[in-house]
Formats: sequence, structure tokens, C-alpha cells
Amino acid sequence: MPTISVNQDLIAKLLDVHGLKHDIDEISDQLPLLGTDIDRCDEETLDIEIFPNRPDLLSGETLSRAIRSFIHHQNPGPQLEVSDSSITMTVDADLIDIRPIILGAVVKNVNLEKLNIESDEFIKSLMDHQEKLHFALGRGRKRASIGVHDLSTLHPPFRVKAVSGNEKFVPLAMEEPMSINEILVNHPKGVEYAHLLEGYDKFPVIIDSEDNILSFPPIINGKHTTVTETTTDFFIDVTGWDFRSCEASLMLIALQLSELGGSIESIEITDCHGQVNKFPNGSPVEHVLPRKLLDGLLGRELSDSELTKSINRMGGSFVSRNSEQIMINMPRWRFDILHPVDLVEDIAIGHGFEDLGEDIPRSPMTAKPRNDANLLRRVRDSMQGLGMMQIQSLTLSNDDDQFNLVRWSNVGEVTRITNPITIDHTLLRQYLLPGLLRLLSSNRHHDLPQSVYELGTVVRDHKNCSRLAFLVAERTGGFAAIRGRIQAFLRDLGASEYEILALPDNEGPWLAGRAAKIMVNGLHIGCFGEIDPHVGELFELKVPMNGAEFCLHEIAKAIPDPV
Repeated sequence: MPTISVNQDLIAKLLDVHGLKHDIDEISDQLPLLGTDIDRCDEETLDIEIFPNRPDLLSGETLSRAIRSFIHHQNPGPQLEVSDSSITMTVDADLIDIRPIILGAVVKNVNLEKLNIESDEFIKSLMDHQEKLHFALGRGRKRASIGVHDLSTLHPPFRVKAVSGNEKFVPLAMEEPMSINEILVNHPKGVEYAHLLEGYDKFPVIIDSEDNILSFPPIINGKHTTVTETTTDFFIDVTGWDFRSCEASLMLIALQLSELGGSIESIEITDCHGQVNKFPNGSPVEHVLPRKLLDGLLGRELSDSELTKSINRMGGSFVSRNSEQIMINMPRWRFDILHPVDLVEDIAIGHGFEDLGEDIPRSPMTAKPRNDANLLRRVRDSMQGLGMMQIQSLTLSNDDDQFNLVRWSNVGEVTRITNPITIDHTLLRQYLLPGLLRLLSSNRHHDLPQSVYELGTVVRDHKNCSRLAFLVAERTGGFAAIRGRIQAFLRDLGASEYEILALPDNEGPWLAGRAAKIMVNGLHIGCFGEIDPHVGELFELKVPMNGAEFCLHEIAKAIPDPV
């Protein structure tokens, strides 16, 4: 989640313009309800973590507008005051396959002196907001990229066209002209975002009436359009592939500048399809909210005055309602409103959760655990009671670990990877114990004893099976120690009668004469024993070890649940 650092003095000045008081205690109490989380607060700065669903709060200026509505109940309204300018921008048809969405806006008469705001602080805030929007809405400039320019250095009308990689201009932070190909290879921003234009032989540029390149989206602006301490009139361009992301980004930058006293003017744009529209569109979006959905989720019906107050606090306005629907206007820059349930959430936040209706579950909520879940719980309790630590290893393994090194043969067909990317991961495992041996091998520098177990899935004959394995590395012990652990484990499972039978030599990783299999009600549920030192050396382990491996499916059949 993006975090913004807001100067408390800036918030105080923006609120003071509207006759409102800056109360940090109230802001700290109320802002988390709005979709933020305050990380740090001191006398000068607020570090606020903005939830991903509220990109309209990513600057101090847009945040202060939300504070006016939510905390001070002064609703600025969902509309954006926009007047017409005489500026036009034409997009060539060639851009349809390169970067088809091109939007623009003008903001004039930004007055920092009136608010007593330092120009360098403002420029830093503007650039920071731009980059936050690139992350939150632009998806790393792919869906939308923003350019902000000093309008006084430009000569409208503007044109967006596709040019070759040999086209040259002086990019931001450079002194000499560079070709577009050179920018993509040598300029820091070109290197960072070159992947967005990979595979193209034509590139988008925005030029003015004197053929000066003011922007090479989504990479870099021209140097001559740089915003400085004396800039009061701004031109904003937004380009990309997603219209909603581009429009929201455009309006939020314009909204930030308008909070500093600027007046927003629209631009007439002829897009790559030949259609003519004016942007930004300051009118709100009317949403239709089913009353049944609102009343059902909130638990009671809200009156018109309650709806008005709730929606105003969230920056919108209540229009009307009938027996089935409620009409609500919300700002066009509220990118997060995708479904009527988002409006229900806004109304609940604006109204307050402490005064909503009560309800009961509509369906039975009681349940009981599955039999296999009961077994898994009992196995875990037993293993942890024996001092074992649970681990989870990879399901992918290889022939050496699964069969050759541990002297086990495959059970049914082996499920192999068609195109393995490493020789260590060529098949799906059939046994768990090799993974535990690899784990102890990786941790052989730690002190003994080490006791681990795994409850995991193996694949035998292309079918999933659940198994249990445990492994203990200790200086003392031997067969008597592992037999004691097995007896304790079987007692915990409720097995009163069982047989322990000797295993043939060289069947598995066991030391000859120190291994056995367990039979319960005629079913072979698992085997255990001391690990053969020769097998241990193959896994680079030179300590005494003992372990076991069980089939949980056979345990479930052989040992009924005692509870």
C-alpha cells in the first residue's frame, strides 16, 4: 500500500482557506474510517498509509478535500468546476496501436503566495503525487502515464503523432538533444520504462504548433516544459491503454492544482478514431443503487436525510429515490466505485458503523469437522507432544532422493515433469522422508537434537495420497528410542492392538536389523527404524538418526477415531 507524507502545515492552510480548523486529534481518530492508516504523527508531518481502493487520497491537497467532507461536513460536491479553453489537441490515427488513450487538461492561476506555500515544497508534492498515481492507477505507467508541463513555454494547439526512433529533442534532466532510441538506452527513465515500448518501431510524441516535442509518453517530458518556482499555468497530459485509469489520473492532478487556487479548463481532443470530446469532464457520475441491496446489507432503511449526510461525507450527493432504486452522484475520479456494493460500503462508512441495524444469519452456521481433519489434528497433537517441529517441504523431487539414495522402489507409475527446469525437480514425490533428510542436511550446522515431522501429500500412480513422516537426529538413542516414540504415537491415536514385524534388509533407508513395519488389524500402516549411516552420508549427514513414515489413509482405515 502506498504511503504519503503530508505536511501538517499544508493541511492547516488548505482547511483555513475554507474557514475550517486543523484538529490533528480528530483527524487521527477519523481518517482510518476513510480508508487510511496513520503510521506516524509528529508536530510537522503525518505519514499516512493509503488503502489501494482510495487513490483519490494520495496527495495532501486531495486528502484535505476529503477531510472537509468527512470530518467537517462541508461537502465540496462531486462535480469539478471546469471552463472551456480555446486549446485543441489532435491525435493521429497511427497511435491506435501504440498508445491510443490521449487526454489533457489546463489549470491556470495556481496561487502559492496566497496560501503561503513554498514553491519547492509544492513541486516535490506534485511530482510525488504523480508517481503515486503511476503506481496505483497506472500500473507502472502501462495503463496510464502523466506529464505535467509549464503552459507558458508551450504554443497550442497540440498534436500527438507517431515518429521514428531517430527523432531528437532535449529530455528532462539533460542538456543536449537525444534521439528516442538513445533515450531508451541511455536516459535513466528510458532504461526504466523501455519495456513499455518494446517491439515498436514508431513512438508517440506530443508536439505544439512550433513542432517542439513537449512529451515522449510514457517515458519523459521535454526539458523546456519543466515546472519551476514561477509556474502558475499548467498543461497536463495523460496517455495510456485504460480509459478509466487515464481519466481518473487526469482529474486527480487537476484537482490537486485546483485546491491550490487554480482554475481548471478543458481541452478539445480529436482522438485517433476521429471522435471529438472535451476533457476533463467535470460532471459527476450517476449511480443506481437497488434499495433491496442497501437495506439488506445494512440491516435497516435509512431516511433521505441520513442518506444525504452519509453520501455527502464521502464526497458525493444524494439525488433521489423511488420504491426500488436510489440515485446517487459520485465524483468521476472515484476510480474505486465499480459495483453498487461499493456505494453501500461508502454509505455505511459515512453513516457510521455504530448505528446500523441488527440481523441474524440467514443460513445454518453450525458445522462439524471432517473425519480426515480430526485425524490430522490428532496426528499433529501427538507429534508436537513428542517434541517434533512441523515442516513443509517441496512436492517436487528427483529419482535419486526418492528412490536410489534411500533404496525404495516406486509405487505404481511415477508422475514426472515434462519440461523440468532443474535436475533436482523432475517428478512429484512418493515419499516424505527424503525431504526431511534434505532438510536436516541443510541444517547440519545447528545443534542436536533435531526433531522434525511433515504431514504432506505424495503422488502415487498419478493419485494424491496423504502421508506422515518424522525424523530425529540425536547423539544417543537407537532402536529402543524410535520404538518408544512409535508406541507413544500409536497410543495417542487409540491403537490398542498392533504388531511390529521385522523388515527385510536393504528395504528402505533403514539399518539392517534395526527396522520394522507396523501392522494394525491386518493393514500395513507404516515402517520405522534407525537410518543406515551409509544412507546418511549420501545426504551429507554423519549423525545417528531414526525416523518413520506412515500412510494416513491406511491409519484411518485401521484405527477408528476413539472420540
